[in-house]
Amino acid sequence: MTLHKLMFVLALSLAATVVKAAPASSFVDFSNGAQGWEGSQPANGEGGSWIDTTLGNGALALHTVMENFGIGFSNSSQNYVGDYSKLGSVTIGLDIIANSITYVGQQVSRNLIVELRDYNNTPEGMPYSSVWFDLGVIDATLGWQHLSVTIADTTMAALPAGWGGYGTTDDAQGPGLPSGRTFADVLSSVDELVFSTLVPGWFYGFTDFDVAIDNISVSAGVAEVPEPSSVALMFGGLGMLGWMARRRSRHTPRA
Repeated sequence: MTLHKLMFVLALSLAATVVKAAPASSFVDFSNGAQGWEGSQPANGEGGSWIDTTLGNGALALHTVMENFGIGFSNSSQNYVGDYSKLGSVTIGLDIIANSITYVGQQVSRNLIVELRDYNNTPEGMPYSSVWFDLGVIDATLGWQHLSVTIADTTMAALPAGWGGYGTTDDAQGPGLPSGRTFADVLSSVDELVFSTLVPGWFYGFTDFDVAIDNISVSAGVAEVPEPSSVALMFGGLGMLGWMARRRSRHTPRA
């Protein structure tokens, strides 16, 4: 095998062993733009989401004003998708303010969830499978507040306390994970990170929202390390390349 062919085979082998993972940490305060974050946009064109230069909790903010059943803020960019199960533990949080949430003219509260969605393993008839956590209540009396959740062990099979699943519906028990799917299964294939007022299993009437978010963070407790087999393959391949290079230099005729 020639040196060039060996290098090509080694590159393919290493690519096959690389495990996609969420970054060790990500932080967005919107001072550098949206960085992949999107807020809800109305179908009727009234209201919407934009980066507000006056409302941020220390900087700018992503501001949504619109009428709908619920609102959400989502990110499917590279910094927020991948294999969360490789992080060991992770904390997800944000700052949020509800300037106003009204239903039939009355101020109301809504619960905010964080949801990690997997679109690649979608059960028949469902848009995605996911795991989600209720971060707490938002309403116009609370001002800016910080909401967060820590997953102490991202390799758990069972749903941790307080977490719910989505991907199948049981008339008696409500939404849940599809049969055969575990908490870690969903975390290993996250395609979108979402903050939403639409709690799975609940139904809502048309509500007027004026809500903003800021200082979104994803902080990993343990950085991903390469699998031992990947490390062995890498060093073995580099050693082979060195041996081939030395062997080739010995057999190259001098001018």
